[in-house]
Amino acid sequence: MQQAFAFAFVKLGWDPEAWAAAGNELEAARQLHGATPTWALENHDIVRSVTRFGGGELGSLRARAALVALLGLPGAAYLYQGQELGLPEVDVPLEARVDPMWARGGVCRDGARVPLPWTKDPALNHGFSLAALAAEPWLPQPADWGRHAIDLQQQDPESSLALVTKALELRQLLWKNEVFGPNDGSTWRVEAGNLLICERSADFFLAVAMGTEPVRLPAGSVLLTAAPLAEDGWLQPNNAAWVLRS
Repeated sequence: MQQAFAFAFVKLGWDPEAWAAAGNELEAARQLHGATPTWALENHDIVRSVTRFGGGELGSLRARAALVALLGLPGAAYLYQGQELGLPEVDVPLEARVDPMWARGGVCRDGARVPLPWTKDPALNHGFSLAALAAEPWLPQPADWGRHAIDLQQQDPESSLALVTKALELRQLLWKNEVFGPNDGSTWRVEAGNLLICERSADFFLAVAMGTEPVRLPAGSVLLTAAPLAEDGWLQPNNAAWVLRS
């Protein structure tokens, strides 16, 4: 209960300078107060990151890279329901919106609150409802919602869900092997080509390519990437990597 979200990141676009500035500000607060940041990129009040980062294929690539970055940062990380599936924001029909903010102020947060798709099959609201005669959910699921389904992603080693699972397992392993530690800080900078670097320790850094051209990674062994590397030692745009220095 003592944790508070680092909401600065929730409201940042795909801007390496803004990420670095927010990261360094939070690190200064950690050093001053001894409070490790609690990282978040989505919540129930904010447009989902796939849509926020451009939508479509571009937004999906950036959201995957952001997930890898989020889980490599020192401190606690929160994933909002459906973020691990790479869900986009839903344009809920006007007549189906139930958010009180929509009626009061014209701001609708329902697009991030649509029931999750557990199954590709649309029966039982894509598996969200367990009753034999499933009632209509409080918010309608889009016609193509099943393509994001958990049962499909569990079978796809390249899915967003598989990426998050792999990152969490590696995160635990790095803690076990003391590459990650409870007192890790973070030093942020932007290198040529809009390559965002966050140094977690002398042994580990994460990199996010936020430019338009491939950029060379600093030396080290790549442990994880959001998308397969097109060329060793180079990070293509909208990709992220965890790197262990040799």
